[in-house]
Amino acid sequence: MRQLLVINPNTSGRVSDLLHQHVQQAVGPQVQVRTVTARFGSPYIADEASYAVAAHATLDAWAAALASTAKPPDAVLIGCFGDPGLLALRDSSPVPVTGLAEAAFIEAARHGRYAIVTGGVRWGPMLQRLAQALGQSQQLAGIHTVTPTGAQLAANPAAARQLLAQ
Repeated sequence: MRQLLVINPNTSGRVSDLLHQHVQQAVGPQVQVRTVTARFGSPYIADEASYAVAAHATLDAWAAALASTAKPPDAVLIGCFGDPGLLALRDSSPVPVTGLAEAAFIEAARHGRYAIVTGGVRWGPMLQRLAQALGQSQQLAGIHTVTPTGAQLAANPAAARQLLAQ
């Protein structure tokens, strides 16, 4: 059976549980999903400092996951839209590595130019840099942020949908 390692680069066990549930449902029973949570960092990545720590935590989670099993996974998914640590992990991993943002960028680009709408003003420059690093600048029409962070938006989904639609 093929194994997918999902790394949650923040410290929220609740987020890890949600990631695991959704990823397992998407890949079906033919893939075993193993989800790990960062051992240090922030419960929510909201700025440059927490993003930098999350990148380190992603690499640490990868090393810990490898140390705890005899067989490495067949692929790795970084479970954060922003993909902290993506390029460093990809550089050091013998298996394919992608992140939620990279996968979304690639899928969106299949349909033409795209834009990103997200919570947290500080995410704008971070996502712009990621898009550039991944060669997505030409396809990315823009990044639009709203003041509430993703965590704040998640706390009130109805208000979040209304705000993001505006």
